[in-house]
This record gives sequence, C-alpha cells and structure tokens, in this order.
Amino acid sequence: MPGNSLTPVLLTPWWLIHGAVAAVWLYEGLWCKLLKGDPRQLQIMQAVPGYGARFGAIFLKLLGILETGLALWILTGVAPLFCATVQTALLISLNTGGLIWSRHLIHDPAGMVIKNLAFLVLVWVSASFPGWK
Repeated sequence: MPGNSLTPVLLTPWWLIHGAVAAVWLYEGLWCKLLKGDPRQLQIMQAVPGYGARFGAIFLKLLGILETGLALWILTGVAPLFCATVQTALLISLNTGGLIWSRHLIHDPAGMVIKNLAFLVLVWVSASFPGWK
C-alpha cells in the first residue's frame, strides 16, 4: 500500500525521472560525440589498440547516434526494462573499455565509475516507474 512505512511514496514526477536519464544520453550522444563538444571523447576512442587510430572517429559517430537514439527511446516509454538493460550493458562496456585502453586520458577513473553507478540507479528507477499510463 503506497505511503505506509514499508512502501515509500515517489515524490519526483515520472516525467522528470525519464527526462533526466534521457538528457544524460542526449548530452553524451548529441553534444559530446556528434557535435564534437568534447574532443577528449575522440582521443579516448583513438586509444583503442589496433582499431582506434583507424576507426575511432567512425565508432564515435555511431556511438553518438546510438546514445541519441537511447534518449529518444527513453522518452517513448516503450519496453522500459529492456531499455534499461541496453543502457546498463552499454555503460558497463564503455566504462570497461575506457578503463582498459584509455585510463590515462580519463581525469578521474574512480569518479567516473561511481558517477555512472549512480546514474544506473536512476536508469533503473526510471524503468521501474514507467508513468506512461
């Protein structure tokens, strides 16, 4: 029963939760990657041995499109648990790759991981509270 001592009442509006998660992906995908608002992102991609120098720019563009698409997917409310699973897999993959190949370019690797874990909590809160009904 909502409101009793065992079940907290969600005070944040559902649209704000979804909007916050979508905004992060839109910022990362559209601004940082597609519009090249963060040139370090390309440096991080280019640090991947064997592929980065040759395919870094192309991969960064594709990743920007994917992240921008995630923002739109979140806003549609379609398949929110699958969407959260995709976001989790992508973020874990990106963080792992960054730590393995580009750690020297990441100014605060531990902080990046902690912030992204907190972000994933918000991703799953968003997915568990669709609010589109």
